[in-house]
Amino acid sequence: MSLLSDLCNLNLSDHTEKIIAEYIWIGGSGMDLRSKARTINEPVTDPKKLPKWNYDGSSTNQAPGDDSEVILYPQAVFKDPFRGGKNILVMCDAYTPNGEPIPTNKRFNAEKIFSHPAVVAEEPWYGIEQEYTLLQKDVKWPIGWPVGGFPGPQGPYYCGVGVDKAFGRDIVNAHYKSCLYAGINISGINGEVMPGQWEFQVGPSVGIQAGDQLWMARYILERITEIAGVVLSFDPKPIPGDWNGAGAHTNYSTKSMRANGGYEVIKNAIEKLRLRHKEHIAAYGEGNERRLTGRHETANINTFLWGVANRGASIRVGRDTEREGKGYFEDRRPASNMDPYVVTSMIAETTILWKP
Repeated sequence: MSLLSDLCNLNLSDHTEKIIAEYIWIGGSGMDLRSKARTINEPVTDPKKLPKWNYDGSSTNQAPGDDSEVILYPQAVFKDPFRGGKNILVMCDAYTPNGEPIPTNKRFNAEKIFSHPAVVAEEPWYGIEQEYTLLQKDVKWPIGWPVGGFPGPQGPYYCGVGVDKAFGRDIVNAHYKSCLYAGINISGINGEVMPGQWEFQVGPSVGIQAGDQLWMARYILERITEIAGVVLSFDPKPIPGDWNGAGAHTNYSTKSMRANGGYEVIKNAIEKLRLRHKEHIAAYGEGNERRLTGRHETANINTFLWGVANRGASIRVGRDTEREGKGYFEDRRPASNMDPYVVTSMIAETTILWKP
């Protein structure tokens, strides 16, 4: 095994200018990440300088067998923490051979919204809090939990320390450092309320970068849990009962919200979100009704509520924002399995472009 590890960790830069580019895309379920690698003749940092590539869409539920070719368009480049050197990870989106975005390509419409002059002028910032659960491979039960049983009730696990409170910290720290190495603007990590559940935060990121970076951070976490022999779950309510669910709280601000007098802009934006609550809920992740019950730090899925420092609200405004009269707000409705391209662009569209 040591020889295999040595070969995997060979430093190519001393021997060739060629690099390995891992092309990554979102599969047909909207949550399954796929990837494959190719050799590039020289180091590349600009996605526009990378070739397009194709894959068999009939094997990812994205094309019929008699017309299966789907084309990958490179969109964002990150350093590869697994291969090291000048090798890269490439976030792609998917198109038909005629250049039309396939139905599961949510990045295309998000890019259109973020390219709108009114949105560009507002410089939308996002900070996404991605919660997830680590499961034992063979039984699909949270790590640290007795098989077929339950740990002690919630309370000591949030940001907890100790072998009986924090399960999977090595995976979490490996992911944290790998994201920083890759160039993702990961801003922190913490243990969550339910044991075996963790969170990482990505941001602040501007516009389309929020989606690119969160998807790449998810990919890196999938790869690390693969190495560790642990199953990664983005289910918004992995364990029924008196246990917290998993969300992807999305913090948001515009240039106008960050300027003096921005609190009024924030309140106007929240009112727009209230008017489109049902549309947003429909786009905020599958199975979210199991999480948004009005318990466990959530608002009921059928109710729109906002408040200052209220973690039981749909939208939370921080004390600092209230005091300073400017800042940001947090949309607490998105589920952990939401598509960040959909959520970030929809928030921008509703708050900047939509006219009630």
